[in-house]
Amino acid sequence: MDLTLPESHRALQASLRDFCEERVNPYARQWDREERFPAEVVKALGELGVLGMLVSEEYGGAGMDSLAVAVAVEEIARHDGSLALTVASHNGLGTSHIRTFGNDAQRQRYLPKLATGEWLGAWGLTEPGSGSDAAGMKTTAVRRGDRWVLNGSKMFITQGTMGQVFVVLALTEPDRRQKGITGFILERGMPGFSQRAIHGKLGMRSSDTGELIMENVEVPDSQRLGELGMGFINTLQILDKGRITIGALAAGLARGALEESARYARERKAFGKAIADFDAIRWMLADMHTELQAARLLVHRAAMLADQGLPYGREASMAKLFASEAATRACNKAVQIHGGYGYTREFPVERYLRDAKLCEIGEGTSEVQRTVIARELLKS
Repeated sequence: MDLTLPESHRALQASLRDFCEERVNPYARQWDREERFPAEVVKALGELGVLGMLVSEEYGGAGMDSLAVAVAVEEIARHDGSLALTVASHNGLGTSHIRTFGNDAQRQRYLPKLATGEWLGAWGLTEPGSGSDAAGMKTTAVRRGDRWVLNGSKMFITQGTMGQVFVVLALTEPDRRQKGITGFILERGMPGFSQRAIHGKLGMRSSDTGELIMENVEVPDSQRLGELGMGFINTLQILDKGRITIGALAAGLARGALEESARYARERKAFGKAIADFDAIRWMLADMHTELQAARLLVHRAAMLADQGLPYGREASMAKLFASEAATRACNKAVQIHGGYGYTREFPVERYLRDAKLCEIGEGTSEVQRTVIARELLKS
């Protein structure tokens, strides 16, 4: 069992650390305050190949693996959860759905531009009335000859207004429920297809979140993604990979909380000495460090299983569940260690805490993860 990252992954890690120190860390607080999507920085990440890590070199991608994505997302999240969420969702959801289930023509059209970041991808599953109950969706796609007409809406979609390519799940055979869901690829500007930005979020404020609205959007059958009625099954496979990246994002936030807290504890004086000398602070740091290491190991294990072509669904849920809740605990401790300053925008730990909460909700809530883990455990 080798727990050492490959040299290529360590090089990626080092490159992103330098990039974030220069291009992200000085500006993340301002982006958060203004709810501003940092399009120029996302474009720069595309030029570095970070938006096409899972895309093969044939289509202009980096041809890397799930472990590389986990390493990259953690490194970015240490400085800015919102930017890490953009990278995680672009690589792990919309782009991966097309990469995994698209036909040759669809891959040729979309993957090269998605891999470079010229186009951003979005993935539409959640609806205003269906979150964890994904099979309860209302969006429909009705066939008319060789075309489909889509009606409905999708809610809380990452890259919802900044994206150019949207994978949307819709009911093609409503009476069959889960077995009657099919994927479609929509493009910005299609008649009847519009986006509405969602503002006022607790955290991940500089990640673009929107609502997708489809009013008689007509597309040819060539825009159907995957086999008819297989959309829900394909979705579960996509979500498994997505849970690994959200686990990595959570680990990055936990790491940021730990590193900022350790630095502050060394510098902050109370009762004549650094607060790092008090056991109350030391124990919190010890818990944060221990849980971070455990979270990272769970994330990397799930990623490596996926890369080896082995079953990893339960492991992805375990990684996502533990890492997300550990991140919230770590960030909460970080605010406590910072005291009154932790409750202000002067230090980044309050932002980390706000961002971490999403990790317990997105890509399946903690409750859903526990259900998945228990179901798989009892099967075996």
